[in-house]
Amino acid sequence: MYFMLKIIHFDCTIFLYFVFFAYMSEDNTIVSQTKLFVGGLNWKLRWKDLREEFSRFGEVAFARVKLDQETNKSRGFGFVEFVNPEDASKAQKEMDGQEIMWRAVKVDFANENPERIQAREEAKQAIAEQAKEKTIEEIMEE
Repeated sequence: MYFMLKIIHFDCTIFLYFVFFAYMSEDNTIVSQTKLFVGGLNWKLRWKDLREEFSRFGEVAFARVKLDQETNKSRGFGFVEFVNPEDASKAQKEMDGQEIMWRAVKVDFANENPERIQAREEAKQAIAEQAKEKTIEEIMEE
């Protein structure tokens, strides 16, 4: 599976693309090649800390610590997505079992929900279509 969406400004033209790398595992789940699951996190750790820890392996697209919806406290796990699959692989190998804020963490490639992937792709395609229809001036005014 491969899909691209990113904003690039070039000669008054905006190009949108997103990169998603994944493969289907033997048990029919989709395993991301760029997104890592990080478990066993210290409850005081926030997304900025997680991003900082993993950014030494390459460009991090995003880092997220999952929070409890009612208490807004960390649930003790998060996700880090890299731009390049090679960086994600290196980070997974080197960070699995290492300590972050005095706690050993479990790092593995994230399993993706196929329905969420489809919804994300559809939303990004809609954004790309809207951007094609707008001029640079219209986009800049928003």
